[in-house]
Amino acid sequence: MLLAVALDAQNWKSRDQAIAAIKERYGVGGAELHAGWMARRYAEQELISGFASMSREDRLRLAKAKRDELMLKRAAFRGVDSIKELRKNFAKTAPFLHLTHAERRGLLNEVAREVASWPDCVLFAECTDKSAFGGRAPATPPFEEAFTQVVTRFHYFLTHENDFGMLVRDRNDTVAKRLTELMRRFHAEGNRYTSQIPWLIETPLFVDSTLTSMVQVADVCAYALRRYFDNGETELFDLVYPKIRRRNGRCVGGRHYRGRNRQCECRMCADH
Repeated sequence: MLLAVALDAQNWKSRDQAIAAIKERYGVGGAELHAGWMARRYAEQELISGFASMSREDRLRLAKAKRDELMLKRAAFRGVDSIKELRKNFAKTAPFLHLTHAERRGLLNEVAREVASWPDCVLFAECTDKSAFGGRAPATPPFEEAFTQVVTRFHYFLTHENDFGMLVRDRNDTVAKRLTELMRRFHAEGNRYTSQIPWLIETPLFVDSTLTSMVQVADVCAYALRRYFDNGETELFDLVYPKIRRRNGRCVGGRHYRGRNRQCECRMCADH
């Protein structure tokens, strides 16, 4: 799954402020919105009687104490090394520990509704069903193909709009060099879908996603699509799916790839 959120540059700041305001209302102003960690249930919260009716301060205090208790128990039975992964998971969810599961879902819902209200917002997505390859390694690595698809669809959009654009991505040292080299090749030679990409400026700009709300918005939208394709969940999907680019009534900004000649009745395939 790879998803891009396109916005008019002159609206970037106001959009960022709108997301920041939502986060502040939930007491997570400085936190990174990571939908996958936010949407899951936190077992330690459910072990605390009356958790939902408590103040946020009391919830946080008691949930932290419960987590410490759980780590001590695991360390006692399995050894200190066994809590490394648990501690890492706790760190990912720590900023949201004062929110109930319903409140965390509500936060994601508000962000999705905010994105849905932006008239200048357009989404581009490549959603790949891993079973499409039948356990065999594809000729083109799925991540590289997804990046090529999203870049090309974004470029066609810019061509139609007669406007320039650039890519901003969360910093990941594992893929940064690879994507930069791939983008340089696109600029020099094009790719199999287009001979050139003149409307795209330079190679991707890599930023710290913890400090950039718009990158976090992309994560929320990608989560919405992933949960729809993997689990059939529509709550968030219904909000963000209409933002995927359409032209002449067809969904041209996204693709659900399931392999050649495999039938699919999902909404994206039907609209494509």
